[in-house]
Amino acid sequence: MNKLAVLERRSGRFWPWVGAVAGWLAVMIGTPLAADRFGPAVFPSMAALGVLAHTTASLLGVSLVKSGRWILSHAAAIAGLTFLIELIGITTGLPFGAYHYTSALQPQLLGVPLLIPCAWFMMLVPAWGVTEQIIGLRQRPLVFAAVAGLVFTAWDLYLDPLMVGQGLWVWEIPGGYFGIPWINFFGWWLSSSLVTLLLRPRGLPRHALLIIYSLAWGFNAVGLGIYWEQPGPALAGLAGMGVFVVLGWLKASGDFTQAGV
Repeated sequence: MNKLAVLERRSGRFWPWVGAVAGWLAVMIGTPLAADRFGPAVFPSMAALGVLAHTTASLLGVSLVKSGRWILSHAAAIAGLTFLIELIGITTGLPFGAYHYTSALQPQLLGVPLLIPCAWFMMLVPAWGVTEQIIGLRQRPLVFAAVAGLVFTAWDLYLDPLMVGQGLWVWEIPGGYFGIPWINFFGWWLSSSLVTLLLRPRGLPRHALLIIYSLAWGFNAVGLGIYWEQPGPALAGLAGMGVFVVLGWLKASGDFTQAGV
């Protein structure tokens, strides 16, 4: 097992991270229960709470091996870059296609909910960790960025159909993936690959971030397939993210074998 993995397991921040993951899972479980109890109007608030809980879990996961300075600088860079990407997107339709956010998520700046950069952080960083777990650090930055973009974009197979169905954003011209334009996925891949290429992340807590990615994979499949009655996106996301989950855990099993675990 590499030195980073050892640090990941021995860090004094391990239990706070476990607590943050548990809190995030509680919000995910509680969201459909709250919708059943209080009606669909509660969904935007629960979704916002879920983003904040997920972001906290990802942030504390990174803190297992990264300094506060690294986290703050990368979080600020992700927030600035992705806000700009979203602003260009809703203004020009590039690179995702023509869409706009509804008033459901507040507060907003220039039509972009301020929560959205957090949503990028909460899954882009785990996507980096999964990519590093699968292909290692020796790949060229362009290769790493392209693969990380795929790992991240696979999550949108779940996300977009759910959020559109709940009225958080609207596509001007619905497309072929359960109402989502196909170009949206190219836009996600291109944007996340460019952000990754610019920030050049290295030396991440692979196992912690793989756990976060895997939990998002499993809980979203159950949520969409059962609670939100969207079995098509549930199966697509299960397959799309599942490829990277399986590859990641196959690589992780080699780490544990080498360490005699």
